[in-house]
Amino acid sequence: MKQLVVISLFLPLWVYGQPNCQALLYYGDTLQYKACKLVEDIDKRYYQFSREYQELMDQALEICPYFAYAYREKSSVYVKSGNFIMWKKLIDKAVEYAPQDYLSVRASLKFKMFADYQGAIEDINLLDSLVDYDIGPTSNGIYHLNIAKALCYKALGKKEKAIQIVEDQLAKASHYLGAYDYLHLGVLYLETNQWQKAIEAFQKQEEENNLAENHYYLALVYKKLGQVEPYKYHLKEATSLYHNRYHMFDPYNHLLDEIFLENIESEVETAYNPR
Repeated sequence: MKQLVVISLFLPLWVYGQPNCQALLYYGDTLQYKACKLVEDIDKRYYQFSREYQELMDQALEICPYFAYAYREKSSVYVKSGNFIMWKKLIDKAVEYAPQDYLSVRASLKFKMFADYQGAIEDINLLDSLVDYDIGPTSNGIYHLNIAKALCYKALGKKEKAIQIVEDQLAKASHYLGAYDYLHLGVLYLETNQWQKAIEAFQKQEEENNLAENHYYLALVYKKLGQVEPYKYHLKEATSLYHNRYHMFDPYNHLLDEIFLENIESEVETAYNPR
């Protein structure tokens, strides 16, 4: 219990939810405290897209122009509605006033929504330089920020660097394994012709979270190795899992290394009707 208490003293005043108003008062910031109290429990009172919600956030910013939480909350509406210019303006303000709290949010969305991979890497590195605790997950909780950083490097064509970052992160005793961590590592090994390492990574992924993608890429490894039977077996497994909805999914966009049923079907056709 002591360890948990000590750690909490060094965490941000808020992470992704409502700010701790009493903590703001404790630190002597009465302006932020007043702004915070105005919007306390706002999610229980108003819908985020409602006029009342936005007007209260504006009032909070009139009380305290550096109340980062309000900028972040207003920005989320704009990114969800597709107004990315206004989102960028507002999230930049949130980061300006509370970088330790909102760099991770901006980095996550740069990576996830905008394919601004270099910008996401820079934000993650900056956050890492500002804090002396684990930088934590992306804003949607799917990845640790270091895994997201590795995927950014992959997208930029720096696959060896991506592999090293993922391996280093997975080796940490404190790492909380993500749903797709070993899948991404396996694909990186596959793409760099490290067949045995790829197989081992996909086997670990199967143990943790069995997905259609896992078997699809494992089939491709055996195809490269010229092993026909396991190649066909894993395509069959991939097809079954996909039909049963065991595959990667995100409601907002296509994930890196995510596949569609057409990918599997095309490979099956090749397996059983070789040219």
